[in-house]
Amino acid sequence: MKIVITGASGNLGSAALRELSADGRHEVTAVARRRPDVADAGAASVRWHAADVSHDDLTTVLTGADAVVHLAWKFQPTHRQDVTWQTNAVGTRRVLDAAAAVGVPSVVCASSVAAYSPVDHDTPVDETWLTDGASEATYCREKAYVERTLDAFEASHPDIRVVRLRPAFVFQRSAASEQRRIFGGALARPALVDRRRIPLVPVPAGLRFQAVHAGDVARGIAAAVERPVSGAFNLAGEGVLRREEIGDLMGARTVEVPRGLAVRALGAAWRLHALPVPGSLLTALLNVPLMSSDRARTELGWTPSHSGRDAVNALLEGMPARAGSTMPPLHP
Repeated sequence: MKIVITGASGNLGSAALRELSADGRHEVTAVARRRPDVADAGAASVRWHAADVSHDDLTTVLTGADAVVHLAWKFQPTHRQDVTWQTNAVGTRRVLDAAAAVGVPSVVCASSVAAYSPVDHDTPVDETWLTDGASEATYCREKAYVERTLDAFEASHPDIRVVRLRPAFVFQRSAASEQRRIFGGALARPALVDRRRIPLVPVPAGLRFQAVHAGDVARGIAAAVERPVSGAFNLAGEGVLRREEIGDLMGARTVEVPRGLAVRALGAAWRLHALPVPGSLLTALLNVPLMSSDRARTELGWTPSHSGRDAVNALLEGMPARAGSTMPPLHP
């Protein structure tokens, strides 16, 4: 199959690139704003195309493709919502319009657990749960907007197979440096995020979440490309991480802090530009549902090779070690 991957140099994109180019079973074109100087291992045969989904021509690169995997996304700058909107909302519309214009028969698009509406329970939800966003955070609003965009696209183009994947929080070792910069900013130097130096971890009351390894999401993407499926699929690693699991992973004592206090403190740090993530994103983390991945197991044949704990551990090991890759966004 001829497959085009947008956002191919990012966390999810690099993993999807490795999976879909393995063994030469697919002809892959990787689209990214910045081409890597040296392709990652396993992707030497991939054809790279430099393009920004927010404004560059996409019809040329999509012409003749059997499937497009849309993973291009900007998390930062959180203080410039106009910038993220252009890539995340406008860019998604432009990818879909280009796919329809040249007749790409299959579209696989990354959504997120953050697209789901808030819950006040721990019962895992399936793909029918509402997707109005977990909080007012820009990330959640834009993910919810993409869900509505995909709804409209499916209604207008019933001849195109559309799959949307909703992974839990996605981690891998090679993206650790990027994620340290995204969530910690300039103050989060590698030595400061070394868990051997962290004796105490404050945990907001009621925090619990799922995680998934990027490699497992990539296998879900490959299955969505190769199998005649459509609709939404949740992807989460085994296990739920709560205060006890966080303390065990960090090898540190934990202290519970009130939810409201944690959100306000993060919000104040964000407004002062001391930290790059707003308090509303922590609100989302506290409100997202736990997900059932039963549909992915049944229809995609998907079983995660890593637990959620494994995925977070890969991040925690990689950050102080300056782990990264040759992909520009993942460079250490």
